[in-house]
Amino acid sequence: MARNKVEISGVDTSKLPVLTNEEMRELFRAYQAGDRSAREKLVNGNLRLVLSVIQRFNNRGESANDLFQVGCIGLMKAIDNFDLGQNVKFSTYAVPMIIGEIRRYLRDNNPIRVSRSLRDIAYKALQVRDSLTNRFSREPTIMEIAEEMGISKEEVVFALDAIQDPVSLFEPIYQDGGDPIYVMDQLSDDRQKDIYWVEKIALREAMNKLNDREKAILSMRFFEGKTQMEVAEEIGISQAQVSRLEKAAIQQMQKYI
Repeated sequence: MARNKVEISGVDTSKLPVLTNEEMRELFRAYQAGDRSAREKLVNGNLRLVLSVIQRFNNRGESANDLFQVGCIGLMKAIDNFDLGQNVKFSTYAVPMIIGEIRRYLRDNNPIRVSRSLRDIAYKALQVRDSLTNRFSREPTIMEIAEEMGISKEEVVFALDAIQDPVSLFEPIYQDGGDPIYVMDQLSDDRQKDIYWVEKIALREAMNKLNDREKAILSMRFFEGKTQMEVAEEIGISQAQVSRLEKAAIQQMQKYI
């Protein structure tokens, strides 16, 4: 029987190794003791992680090979900075770093030009955010980032907004087996203010039927724009659990709207 082969950046993904948690820890101990070959084994043993991350960027029109190579840079940074003393899985630590590296690459290649000074502020804010995240073991607030940088929070927000990727009005933001909800569906229309007001009341009433954790998940996902992975890390559960709770909460709300 022929074996399926998918090659990306010269790597045959069907041959990528999978490391157990104990193998990972042994390799990290060896690498941190000075064994450079252990680093190569850690990289090769986690390339599947990079492949899983770049799938979320498939709709950007970017070369999968380019995204894979950039994701590998994030993976290597995660390997070099991972602390075995922290009670956290390597994948939990590495995924945000891989995503961050890819997002930086996409921002650098954004066709919409942003002034150099504004980009410098934004990149400095991202570095400070990562530093404070490690220090506080949580995502810092915009105010904390601004205070660390010695600038106003408005400057931080403006700079970060300036380097965000443009979003299509027809990009789906949610779909649950039925018609998708697009970005344009979330834009206000002055001609329908009364309808919007009634719908907002209905939405608030439906939200009140949920428990505190379900409210927090929907708030972070649809009002703060966080990914399921980011929500999972913030409240301390898996991404799969967030997905199930999110779906159940929306179904529950539909009964009251």
